Amino acid sequence: MQVMDSGVEGLRLAALEGRLDTATAPQIEQAVLPLMDGKGLVLDMSAVRFVSSAGLRVLLKLAKAAKSGKRGFAVCGLQPTVQEVFEIGGFLQIIPIFPSRGEAISALG
Repeated sequence: MQVMDSGVEGLRLAALEGRLDTATAPQIEQAVLPLMDGKGLVLDMSAVRFVSSAGLRVLLKLAKAAKSGKRGFAVCGLQPTVQEVFEIGGFLQIIPIFPSRGEAISALG
């Protein structure tokens, strides 16, 4: 799993790549949670092929950190299999999901 970070329009952008599972979730949490500053965070998951329950817990922690800090948080670019996991887990009602980075940035900006 790789995490790439950049700032866009006062927001932080983190692009994940690979699998978000039990093996990678602690690393992702450690890398991405500190990025929850400024106006908020857009998490680009277009290169994420798989998400487990451990990965969903990390995303839930990010959503809670955003809410408690009154910051924006959105996810974009979900692959169809990952989108299905979000749907089954009820995460579409918890985390704003957008098809593209541009749409997520516009919504939070």
